[in-house]
Amino acid sequence: MAARIGTEHVSDWVEVTQAMIDQFAEATGDHQFIHVDPDRAAQTPFGGTIAHGFLSLSLMPMLAARSGVPRIAGARMGVNYGGNKVRFVAPVRSGKRVRGRFTLLKFVERQPGTWEQVQQYVLEIEGEEKPALIAEWISLVYV
Repeated sequence: MAARIGTEHVSDWVEVTQAMIDQFAEATGDHQFIHVDPDRAAQTPFGGTIAHGFLSLSLMPMLAARSGVPRIAGARMGVNYGGNKVRFVAPVRSGKRVRGRFTLLKFVERQPGTWEQVQQYVLEIEGEEKPALIAEWISLVYV
């Protein structure tokens, strides 16, 4: 893994649908109109509904799985440990397609059998200059 530091993997494009946004609102209790009311959201500078920032962040595991990031041989499990940085740069409008860009920044053994992995996660929005978010995310991998 140390030899892979700096390598990048990119996922396929995935559409962020209004149904996906509505399901996330239901699951989290965040029903702010900019996410779930197309008529009111059309009156805002966004011009329509947008995905929750945390929905964009939560796409990370699914997009990582679709990016060809290699699995770690012998890994029993991996868990989220947190983020060093998370910035929501641009909104993801309902109906837009996004993809994840993953760069391995760090992979070190914290204790025997427990490894800390730090990846940069950039969520790109198809056809837009700015990404939706940039995060530096930490996972613990148990081998």
